[in-house]
Amino acid sequence: MSDQPSVIEVQARWDKIRVTNLYDTLNAMGYPNQCLDLGIRPLFPQRHLAGQVITVQGSPYAPPLHGAETANWTGNYFEALRGALYPGCAVVVETGGELHAGKFGEMTSWALKQGGAHGIVIDSFIRDYLGLEVIPDFTPCVRGTSPIESNKRWRMTALNEPIAMPGTLTARVRVAPGDWIIGEADGVIVVPKEIAMEALVKVEDVERREQGMREDFARGVSFDEAFNKWGRA
Repeated sequence: MSDQPSVIEVQARWDKIRVTNLYDTLNAMGYPNQCLDLGIRPLFPQRHLAGQVITVQGSPYAPPLHGAETANWTGNYFEALRGALYPGCAVVVETGGELHAGKFGEMTSWALKQGGAHGIVIDSFIRDYLGLEVIPDFTPCVRGTSPIESNKRWRMTALNEPIAMPGTLTARVRVAPGDWIIGEADGVIVVPKEIAMEALVKVEDVERREQGMREDFARGVSFDEAFNKWGRA
C-alpha cells in the first residue's frame, strides 16, 4: 500500500496555506520568482484556490473570410480537457495574447467543476460574473470579466504542455502539468512539482507559528513576547 498522500489529501493541505506565507517559504528556498502578474487574482477576493495544475495553451484565431468554411472553429481541445480533469486539479490557461475575449465562462466552468477542478487561472478575461459567483468551491483567477465571446476569436491549441504565464518579478513564470497553484486576494503563486512537498511541509510550519502568534495576541500577549516565542512578523 502506497504511503504517498493522494492528490485530494495534498490539495486539502494546500487549501489552508496563505499566499504571503508561501511566497516567504519559496523565497527562502531560492524560488523568488514564482508569483504571477499581480493583475491575475481571484475574481471573488474572499475565495482561495489550491490545485494541481492541468495546463492549456491557446492563441488568437483569425476569423475566416465571409462565407468561408468555418468547421475548424469547432476543432478545439475542450472535450480533451474535460477528459484530463481529476479531483484536486486546477486549470491554468496561457491565452497567447488575445486581449479582449472572455475565455471560458459559467457553463464551461461548471463542466470543469464537475470534473474535479477547484478553479481556473487565465492570463486574460473570463465571462459571466454573476454565473461564476454561484459555483461552489470554484475559484477563477483572472484579469477580470468580459462580455466578448471567444468563439471565432480564440481557441485552445495544446493541452498538458509546459506554458509560460506572465510574472511579477520576472517576465514569465514556467507552469508545468503537475505543479501546484495557490491563489487568493494577495496573488497567485506557482509551486514547481519537484519541490512541492518540501515547500508544503515548510509553509505549514510557518502557518503553525503565525497561528500561535494570533492566539497569543488574542490573549493579550505583547508583540515582543509573541515574536520572541514564534518568530513571525
